Amino acid sequence: MSGILEGKRILITGVLMESSIAFHAAKLAQEQGAEIILTAFPRPSLTERIAKKLPKPVKVLELDVSNPEQLAGIADQVRETLPTLDGIVHSIGFAPQDALGGNFLDTPWESVATAMHVSAYSLKSLTMALLPLMQDGGAVVGLTFDAQFAWPQYDWMGPAKAALEATNRYLARYLGERDIRCNLVSAGPLGSMAAKSIPGFGDLADTWNHRSPLKWDLSDPEPAGRAIVALLSEWFPKTTGEIVHVDGGLHAIGA
Repeated sequence: MSGILEGKRILITGVLMESSIAFHAAKLAQEQGAEIILTAFPRPSLTERIAKKLPKPVKVLELDVSNPEQLAGIADQVRETLPTLDGIVHSIGFAPQDALGGNFLDTPWESVATAMHVSAYSLKSLTMALLPLMQDGGAVVGLTFDAQFAWPQYDWMGPAKAALEATNRYLARYLGERDIRCNLVSAGPLGSMAAKSIPGFGDLADTWNHRSPLKWDLSDPEPAGRAIVALLSEWFPKTTGEIVHVDGGLHAIGA
């Protein structure tokens, strides 16, 4: 029996650690029949080492999504390995340290602008850079952390994720005519590299120990990876502009 991504060609960003959601999405995508290519920044060599743990060898390209020149050339670089793309996984987020950890009221615009550019605007810029490779439709899947709440210590990454979620809706609106679906996975907290950069992350994550209907495991990114693969597949042919929560159900619970 073939996998749900058999014959698909997928570009995946954000494979930084074996524990990252992007790594598990890449692993599952290969297991489900996809050909994949990875992008990495700022250390492609790190991603190349991690990629050796995937089921099949994979090409890693350097890409800084805030660099217009690199974005302008990425489609041609991808085309050297994969002639077309059926899907993009956006697993990119960054905020300077002074935009996190309780510093919300004192964060300068320059740091806020960096967080917005890398974490939200890049969903649009990456998609548009790769659009020439998606002539037959496809799927764009990004990662968010539920932006309907103000989380402790998360500070300006919260508004950045809110902007990401709005960007996803507008991409869905404008790319639907090209048969490109745009969706997000809202995962619960995980012990990823991004999470470890947030001061007080443990206090935020502890919320799941008390309120999540389903037991939440900080060390298990596979459920989120499975959701990404499902959204890349044809099993969601008419779903776009959506946010699929993979958070143990906490988003649905009040006090």
